[in-house]
Amino acid sequence: MRRYLIPPFWFLLGIACELALARRAPIAPVLAPPLHWIGAVVIVAGLVITNWAVVWFKRKKTGLLPFTPTTALVVEGPYRFTRNPDYLGIALVLTGLALWLGVASPLLVPPVIVAVIHHMFVLPEEAHMERAMGSEYLAYKARVRRWL
Repeated sequence: MRRYLIPPFWFLLGIACELALARRAPIAPVLAPPLHWIGAVVIVAGLVITNWAVVWFKRKKTGLLPFTPTTALVVEGPYRFTRNPDYLGIALVLTGLALWLGVASPLLVPPVIVAVIHHMFVLPEEAHMERAMGSEYLAYKARVRRWL
């Protein structure tokens, strides 16, 4: 699998873009210290959610990377609340970093990365899960939201 085809690439690209925008094009202050600590709280929440999701994937011994073989439908842990806790965690970390940086320009990055992840991973993964898990996944999809 090519490196640009996995979510961590897009996550790291998002971080790099946020840092570059904050340094090179810092438009309009958003949160001044000490309020920028709100960003740190959002970052921690994102990391907790993402790691919680990884723990459940490992417990179920199913493929963690997109488009790897699916051996189980994970519906426990954070998957009770969102079908994509790993991607939600990425979005939260990027949003938290943008808030931590304290200027508006980095806030442009999370929606772009979320849109990329949504189209490159979420939609194809949902189609894959429908084929792999059938009615079990459709029932899960009907009761649990995609993001929140």
